[in-house]
Amino acid sequence: MTEQHGDDSTEDRPGPYRGVFGSADAPQSPGTTPYGDHPSAYGDTPAAYDGAYGAGADADQANPPKQVTIAAVISLGLGAMCVLLAAIALTSAGAQVSEVLTGSKDNQGVAVAAAMICAFVYLLPAIYLRKRRPWARYLLIGVAAIGVVGGVMALPASILGLAIHGTLLILMLQQPTKLWFHHR
Repeated sequence: MTEQHGDDSTEDRPGPYRGVFGSADAPQSPGTTPYGDHPSAYGDTPAAYDGAYGAGADADQANPPKQVTIAAVISLGLGAMCVLLAAIALTSAGAQVSEVLTGSKDNQGVAVAAAMICAFVYLLPAIYLRKRRPWARYLLIGVAAIGVVGGVMALPASILGLAIHGTLLILMLQQPTKLWFHHR
């Protein structure tokens, strides 16, 4: 019965693991360490890894908070939509786009310029937010504030724009975002 439950200690186990819980009964081969490549009598050598507690010197810079990532993606999407609007304004539908944006069919150039300026204002912070540039955060806060004010002024028709810009503003003003930009 003891053989059925695996109590026989001389039994060969399948795979590379021998003994209880994979502990080897045989001594280690010379020149190898059981837990890594930093031989020391007390474990890893001190300061074998950069940063506090071995986290790496730039671990916090490489991984922005999720608020920053979400805001960058939203801003990138809005910038891409502005570029698409400018491209549509350059086609045969440009007269209708111009009429909706400016009130006149003859202002096609103004509509394209306005769409490209908006694209620039959205795409620039989208690129530099994740690079930890404080001016990109401030620019996005300003754009989001203008978007919120514009959304409130045109409220019945602009609920989605108000929600998107409100979300951007909230994301940029949250504590993890502030700490990530001020910690250098």
